[in-house]
Amino acid sequence: MSVAYLGLGSNLGRRKHYLEQALRALEQHAGRLLKCSSFIETAPWGYDSPNPYLNAALALETTLTPHQLLSVTQQIERDLGRTRKSRDGQYHDRVIDIDILYYDDRVINEPGLTIPHPRLHCRRFVLEPLNEIAPQLIDPQRHLAVAQMLARLDD
Repeated sequence: MSVAYLGLGSNLGRRKHYLEQALRALEQHAGRLLKCSSFIETAPWGYDSPNPYLNAALALETTLTPHQLLSVTQQIERDLGRTRKSRDGQYHDRVIDIDILYYDDRVINEPGLTIPHPRLHCRRFVLEPLNEIAPQLIDPQRHLAVAQMLARLDD
């Protein structure tokens, strides 16, 4: 068994519904939900939009490999109505976004899969909910706890 930490976000339509549907689908297809943060509302990051996000973080016990987990999360996104992914740093509104933040203490840098998530350390909307469920989790690249990364963020 492995433990993966995932970030969820939605800023279109019934945001809470999409997050809840994603949680149910992850439990059904990816593993056992260990913890889930509260849902927090945040402004879009990296682009302008009038649509605020609901974000959450969760810990999932899984037998899936990182690549299998990525495949499952992408299928869940499609099933919930996500039609396109961000490309070349161009972000956009979405009904659901599921990111693999951590997978055990693994470091993976491959085309299409980077773990830990490459920008999580500079995103309050990721670190706040993650800190709620795993403040002492150590980033295997930065060698800092989630709580320390959150404390170092500039607003």
